[in-house]
Amino acid sequence: MNRLNQLDPAKASGDTKMMFADVQAKLGSVPNMFRIFGNSPSALKGYLAFSGALVAGVLNARVREQIALAVAEINDCDYCLSAHTLLGRMSGLTGTEIDNARRVQSADERSTSILQLARTIVVKRGELNDEDLAAARAAGLTDSEIVETVANVALNILTNYLNRVAKTVLDFPPVKAGVFTEGSN
Repeated sequence: MNRLNQLDPAKASGDTKMMFADVQAKLGSVPNMFRIFGNSPSALKGYLAFSGALVAGVLNARVREQIALAVAEINDCDYCLSAHTLLGRMSGLTGTEIDNARRVQSADERSTSILQLARTIVVKRGELNDEDLAAARAAGLTDSEIVETVANVALNILTNYLNRVAKTVLDFPPVKAGVFTEGSN
């Protein structure tokens, strides 16, 4: 059961109603996380704007989903793991790639470097040392990729924390932190 109110899109009004309509148009439904966010139209608007802005960035959808999966695994957020497993598949990730991202791995070296940077940011709470940043640069990551990795980590920490605080009721096929499908495609 949710610990925070989950708004009914049919009863929403004003800006929240319009934002829910946009989410419905993009996703085909208004997932429970958005219904929780709807308690604060400002927070929902900020989340949607931040998320939307990152879509136009240098990191493609597959890499953004890999970051989301890695961050959700680190933060033990089953809601986000479940959502991003589905969204990851929609972005073209296979079951093996999804499991690998949760383990901070990828067959692609650049993606692995981005995921390792993301993990370091989460685990060190942003307190990277010179060696951490040098490792990212030695792997060929640009300043744009580094900044967008930080931004995607921050966005996903927001949703992880909101869903953990709210204990958002799962409305995606369930995925549990620490439980892997071992390469199902």
